[in-house]
Amino acid sequence: MRKSTIGWLVLCGVVLAGCSTGNSADADKKTEKVFNIAVQQEMPSADLSVATDTISFTALNNVYEGIYRLDAENKPQPAGASELATVSDDGLTYTVKLRDNAKWSNGDPVTAADYVYGWQRTVDPKTASEYAYLFESVENASDIVAGKKAVDQLGIKAVDDHTLEIKLAKATPYFQYLLAFPSFFPQNQKVVEENGAKYATASDKSVYNGPFTLTDFDGPGTDTTWSYTKNPEYWDKKNVDLDKINVSVVKESSTALNLFKDNQADDVILSGELAQQMANDEAFVSDEDGRTSYLEYNQRKEDSPFRNADLRQAISYSLDREALIKNVLGDGSIASTGLVPKNLTFGPDGTDFTKASGTLVSYDPAKAKEHWEKAKKELGIDSLTFDIIASDDDSTKKVVEYIQNAVQEQLDGVKVTVTPVPFSVRLDRSSAGDFDVVMGGWGADYADASSFTDLFVTGNSYNRGQWSNPEYDQLVEASSTTDVTDPEKRWQDLLGAEKVIMEQQGVTPVFQKAQAHLRNPKFKDVVMHSSGAQYDYKWVTVSE
Repeated sequence: MRKSTIGWLVLCGVVLAGCSTGNSADADKKTEKVFNIAVQQEMPSADLSVATDTISFTALNNVYEGIYRLDAENKPQPAGASELATVSDDGLTYTVKLRDNAKWSNGDPVTAADYVYGWQRTVDPKTASEYAYLFESVENASDIVAGKKAVDQLGIKAVDDHTLEIKLAKATPYFQYLLAFPSFFPQNQKVVEENGAKYATASDKSVYNGPFTLTDFDGPGTDTTWSYTKNPEYWDKKNVDLDKINVSVVKESSTALNLFKDNQADDVILSGELAQQMANDEAFVSDEDGRTSYLEYNQRKEDSPFRNADLRQAISYSLDREALIKNVLGDGSIASTGLVPKNLTFGPDGTDFTKASGTLVSYDPAKAKEHWEKAKKELGIDSLTFDIIASDDDSTKKVVEYIQNAVQEQLDGVKVTVTPVPFSVRLDRSSAGDFDVVMGGWGADYADASSFTDLFVTGNSYNRGQWSNPEYDQLVEASSTTDVTDPEKRWQDLLGAEKVIMEQQGVTPVFQKAQAHLRNPKFKDVVMHSSGAQYDYKWVTVSE
């Protein structure tokens, strides 16, 4: 049966005990510890091999577990592993000892074979995983993804039920972070094959090995309510305090605020004026994310006007990013100065990447007009109309409306339309190239600049607009091959790559995302990660 946000709210209003702690006439419910959270978008996928987005990765991180789990300081700690991996001197071989008490939610033991199968399934071309590129440092992964080698040639093998050996094709400074990322989690082959095409399309079409299990999930991209329920088979269940987390999709900030005030939600997201109004409330929290929101231009066709660098630069110079974050978002977001976000990664001498790179994008109406005049001459046009597609949550709609007005105001003869669509539709249209300009973005999968620079290499599936530049490609390639073991050279490669794409405005960074939340103060230790899966609820505790 289809569920709705309204239905969940009615249930919460009538049966308070099921949605908050200690208020039920039902004795069994009095001690139940339930955390009600609101998110802004539906979950596009619950499949570890297919998921690509923030909402899905947060869900998967809480219902599954990999070799490592990031702690509150964003450091990888043993999870599915019983201890940190042993790494060879050349950085190419990882030996992992797995826990012998880890189980799937159906009681099956979690074994080394589950990791081998999960990794092989993700790199298998038949799966068509957009995240398969993350495995390129693993031996033979690139050839497997390209269809040149069989999946059983991937550099991971089960030495025994609780020992993994991982072979890398090249030393990878950030590989330990990948071992905590959902794409690298184990998968139960028996369950995957039993469910076939229906695998992970509903909560009962998979099994889970994390602190929670996915429940009440009826379908990717459409369901507006689902839950995470404490997993009785989880090896560390004694340290999981919550019994259940109810998730509801709430796209409007005003609705979210009303839910919070009515005690029907414990954690909601605000934006704009409402975020500013509630900034001094004891429940207000601003979570800074390692995510850059940017405009991506469709450059797939030879006659696309967006292949013109002056046009892209004109649009970028039209945007007053400081005014946007202050007057439109008001949630603690940061005006972008380049592609890579602040406080994500640091150089050999400890310098923040954004400080080392300097200001690479800025607001300059005179330069906007200058580049627009050049673009008109080069393109042979006097005017231009284009559409921006974007997710239909309240915050994003306001951002693209600001961009629409700013570009039209600064660039005479340009008309901009905006098309808000559901999150999953935006992802699908971006992948298919069905857009003029898309307001998208990227959250770091691991704490390294390459999580961003890798995206826009020629041919990368996440290079939605298909911008391409040989110098950029060479710099990114050097950072992961010839210079990978030289920290200073690698650092300069990454800085140089960012400079190239920003000079060309291959994409236009707008802001580094922060989320303004109202979070019930009785819920402690919500862990937010600036890279990887965004939220971890394993350690949340409840105090009265």
